[in-house]
Amino acid sequence: MNNVPHIGHIVGCHLPADIFARFQRLFGNECIFIGGTDEHGTPSEVQAQKLGITPKELCDKLYQVHKKVYDWFNLSYDNFTRTSKPLHHEITRKFFLKIYENGYVEEREVELPFCPKCERVLPDRYVTGTCPYCGYEGARGDQCEHCTKLLSPNELVDPKCVICSSSPVFKKFKHLFLRLDKLEGKIREWIESQEHWSLPVKNAALGWLKEGLKPRSITRDLKWGVKVPLKGWEDKVFYVWFDAPIGYITGAKELGKEGFWKGEARIYHFIGKDNIPFHTVWWGGMLIANGEYSLPYQVVGLQYLNYEGRKISKSKKWGVFCEKLPKTDIPPDVWRFYLAHLIPETRDSEWKWEEFKEKVNKELVGNVGNFINRVVSFTHSNFGGRLEKTELDEGVIERCDELVDRIREEIEKVHIRKALKLCLEISDLGNKYFQEKKPWETKDKKVIYTCANIVKKLAICLWPFLPESMEKVANAFGFELKWEEVKRELGGKSIKKLPPLFPQLKDIERLKEVVTKPTPLEDYFQISIDEFRKADLRVGEVLKAEHIPDTRLLKLEVDLGELGKRQIIAGIGDKYKAEEMIGKKIIVVVNLKPKVIRGFKSEGMLLATEEKVLLTPEGEVRNGSKVL
Repeated sequence: MNNVPHIGHIVGCHLPADIFARFQRLFGNECIFIGGTDEHGTPSEVQAQKLGITPKELCDKLYQVHKKVYDWFNLSYDNFTRTSKPLHHEITRKFFLKIYENGYVEEREVELPFCPKCERVLPDRYVTGTCPYCGYEGARGDQCEHCTKLLSPNELVDPKCVICSSSPVFKKFKHLFLRLDKLEGKIREWIESQEHWSLPVKNAALGWLKEGLKPRSITRDLKWGVKVPLKGWEDKVFYVWFDAPIGYITGAKELGKEGFWKGEARIYHFIGKDNIPFHTVWWGGMLIANGEYSLPYQVVGLQYLNYEGRKISKSKKWGVFCEKLPKTDIPPDVWRFYLAHLIPETRDSEWKWEEFKEKVNKELVGNVGNFINRVVSFTHSNFGGRLEKTELDEGVIERCDELVDRIREEIEKVHIRKALKLCLEISDLGNKYFQEKKPWETKDKKVIYTCANIVKKLAICLWPFLPESMEKVANAFGFELKWEEVKRELGGKSIKKLPPLFPQLKDIERLKEVVTKPTPLEDYFQISIDEFRKADLRVGEVLKAEHIPDTRLLKLEVDLGELGKRQIIAGIGDKYKAEEMIGKKIIVVVNLKPKVIRGFKSEGMLLATEEKVLLTPEGEVRNGSKVL
């Protein structure tokens, strides 16, 4: 997790999973809906480094941002968890030890990229280059997101360090590997037996198996992550794709529902297509190697959502950005409706503003909203809001019930877009029936009673898509949102008045202006002037300086006047020689907690520009002087 979500993230897994989970609850099935932020790994470390903060500070803030967005969208997570929690670390270590005991982990020596300029081993995602298979220039050291091939950093053409853009050299290091080669037969047998998986998902999984599986490294040279629980490996953490999927088990455990992973429950994964191999071959292999948990029943691999003909990109400010949606006067259900229409189930789909306007105005407002509001308005204007029980027009009710049955069938196949289309057919059927029977002329109570029962069926079927709106309808008509109610008669009732459920979209350009300008990530980490004033800045004089071997660090002894002398470890050794620092006046942040850096205690931080130019006072200033 290294940024805020855009609509591609919502439609690529969160929304379809929410709709499916809501249907399962509607059907009366016991269901838990789990997601979370996978917070470890290289992307988090790289982003935190760019922002000058710790990975924990980055993930703490971004978890809040993600949670706020998903809550606004009315995503009904039973548990939206975090992989940085202590319980997840504990479960991951136990999961690993079981695999280790079962003989599916081995130690290997491997050539890894080392950046001479950054003076560190580069985990795979710290390296970028050209994919040797498809020629994509932005491939990462673990996978090409263009062709989805698994890679190693040494396979990349012209590899570069993502931090400083210099070319790494390759050195040998020891790491732990998952023996996917030993698991290949069982993995293949499991995947080939999944007749209910979609063809794209199955082909993507089998594509990985075509070339034969090799052992894959499951450890990394990072500080942020789950520590390896073996003697001699304390300086390593697990590869993010080893610990992240275990988060599903952690999420269930936190709810007291770990049994879902050990019994007859059907487990569904909703993921983007680039993650299909990881949720089939990789995660499947981990589960088989562990032996204590069930394998997923269904892996719903969704394709990509593009925006107006191009890939969504925050850096290029191209897309619709979720943190901006609450700033509009358009309710979540409107966005949910169009995004549900766009769910890329079998191929990439595309957000188009004109289509958004047309779909909402014609289908959501003109079809669904219009039908429900006509029934409510007519009942109030002609019968004082009282719905009298009469005979039903069985012909139109039977046609509606056929659509209801088909909706359930499509949901069981995880065909969410087809189910939405069938819901709209119920609404369209109701509108046509109302129009043909002309109750404004006949005042026929049978027609309005039949229409009210169609509204009930429609609202129950649409609730997983439009929860907020359909709950208003259920409250107004007095029925429960349960599947067992969908074919029961509504009966005679008083119907409450309903304001229009959905707004007509008019000023699309104004809407675009609001939601297509992403919030820069650094804005989430800016502080107020009052917070800035908490930094105690003092003038200090460097008394001693020495270079720490094999690093770009200098160990400084600084005189801070009345505050005494302090030791500061500063990463400026590639810019300044130790001897030229002696006697320099520098600015020091003195109220930071001491920190151990490369085994040396650092009791403050000096101020310098991004290019490592020191900030120094002009003229004669006594040591310890406060900087305001």
